[in-house]
Amino acid sequence: MGAVTRGGTPPVTLAHNVAEPAQVDAVLAQARTAGATAVVAAQQRAWGGYSGYFADPDGFRWEVAVNPSPLGESLLP
Repeated sequence: MGAVTRGGTPPVTLAHNVAEPAQVDAVLAQARTAGATAVVAAQQRAWGGYSGYFADPDGFRWEVAVNPSPLGESLLP
């Protein structure tokens, strides 16, 4: 039996965390070059981070983000 297709956006967002805001911009640009669709431009967030979103060719949404909290900084030095 094949995969069930329902159309629309898959009900999950994948995440790619990086250490610096410039890396968010670079990953979003690289994704667009590889065929992704820009969804939300990178921007400063109310929670203190910096992030943007793209959709890969299969329609999955990806968040690319910097988390400036102590936990984020300890995981991505």
